[in-house]
Amino acid sequence: LQLVESGGGLVQPGGSLRLSCAASGFALDNYDIGWFRQAPGKGREGVSYINADGNITFYDDSVKGRFTISRDNAENTVHLEMNSLKPEDTAIYYCATDDYTPGAFTWVEWGRAFGTWGQGTQVTVST
Repeated sequence: LQLVESGGGLVQPGGSLRLSCAASGFALDNYDIGWFRQAPGKGREGVSYINADGNITFYDDSVKGRFTISRDNAENTVHLEMNSLKPEDTAIYYCATDDYTPGAFTWVEWGRAFGTWGQGTQVTVST
């Protein structure tokens, strides 16, 4: 199972980015998906979640109204649309699937255990 994030970059405050999480070797639509981020010197935090059916989403309070999660099952991809970006959104962003493998790194968020992770994509919001 492999996840690959893309779409990060450098953007000015107030700008927008669209992150993508693509899966290879398996069908992403069988899994709930989470987006997470980790800023330098800070812990990992959950940003947004979408269930396998795509009809339930969660957002951290810090991104509500600015970020939108969606899934494109035909492309086997999940997107995170990020608008009105702020400097405090600067972090490495990761996507992960809701699955558990004994012995593998697992992060619990929104009542789910996320065990397959991508390598991350850097988002920097700065002038």
